[in-house]
Amino acid sequence: MAKETENTGINFFEKYLTVWVLLCMMLGILIGQFFPSFSQELEKIQIANVNIPIAVLTWIMIFPMMMKIDFKSILDVRKNYQGLAISSITAWLIKPFLMFGLATFFFYVVFRNFIPTDLARDYVAGAVLLGAAPCTAMVFVWSNLTKGDPAHTLVQVSINDLLIIVLFVPIVSLLLGINNVFVPWGILFASVALFVLVPLIGGALTRYLVIKFKGLNYFETKFLPKFDPITTIGLLLTLVIIFTYQGSIIISNPWHVLMIAVPLVLQNIITANFAYFACKLTKQPHNVAAPAALIGASDFFELSVAVAITLFGVNSPVVLVCTVGVLTEVPVMLLLVKLVNKTRGWFEPAKN
Repeated sequence: MAKETENTGINFFEKYLTVWVLLCMMLGILIGQFFPSFSQELEKIQIANVNIPIAVLTWIMIFPMMMKIDFKSILDVRKNYQGLAISSITAWLIKPFLMFGLATFFFYVVFRNFIPTDLARDYVAGAVLLGAAPCTAMVFVWSNLTKGDPAHTLVQVSINDLLIIVLFVPIVSLLLGINNVFVPWGILFASVALFVLVPLIGGALTRYLVIKFKGLNYFETKFLPKFDPITTIGLLLTLVIIFTYQGSIIISNPWHVLMIAVPLVLQNIITANFAYFACKLTKQPHNVAAPAALIGASDFFELSVAVAITLFGVNSPVVLVCTVGVLTEVPVMLLLVKLVNKTRGWFEPAKN
């Protein structure tokens, strides 16, 4: 995995993901307006409140990233326990509660004249789902762009994938409850099992079998790259479907997208800076501080979208908030990458 991470930069689709999201938004809105029967038929394809087309596309997005995880790397957790502790504390004790606080402040207070109370409640719920888990895929790209330590990045992502299974449900349940949105734990656990545990086990098993019979070099250089375009296509198709349902909300409230983006972007920036300066205070090398900051700041938007649809339905404003997170993620993270690279001189070089 280290070799793959070192040699992987941001590709064309990843670099312009915001553009593709905007195009998918436009396409989805057009389909929803001129072919309403399309979304109606898709909505009927579900089992136990799970929309099957969305579930399949979500697995297509999440499964490849799960194959990148090498849980043997967790054995190296002692090599830089301070950096891992800072990143974990940021991702699980700071980020979700900061997102909840910012969303509550902006949606209930700052924008109260523009957003009705019921809608504000939905928007806060979406922000909670978006901020309750750190990203496990694009962070490899952000780490590479900052010359981050690939081993540290891999260990932290592996740890976060395990922590999601344990911490996501209680954190989401707590914050949604404070927001007067009550969801049965059983549905939350089922969502985590469906969209995290199942692809995690499948990815680990696939990784093991391919490496066993073909070797690590084949797995990293030949097998994994085959899934890159599939993952992107899965994401874009998911967004088209989502916006066929969200189109009417956006058309009637176009400025809501910008208002939703405010707390989401602020959360990314504040969280990244918290972890970055905590690493500086504890004298971490830059190649640890950079991925620690970026892992803590990024959002697992694939999971948040899937869980939001399962809990609230694909046409819910909660889903809109999670989707805006997809829209803002790449430009904000690229901005943070530039900031991290420009301040490399603040840190001591890594010890060999």
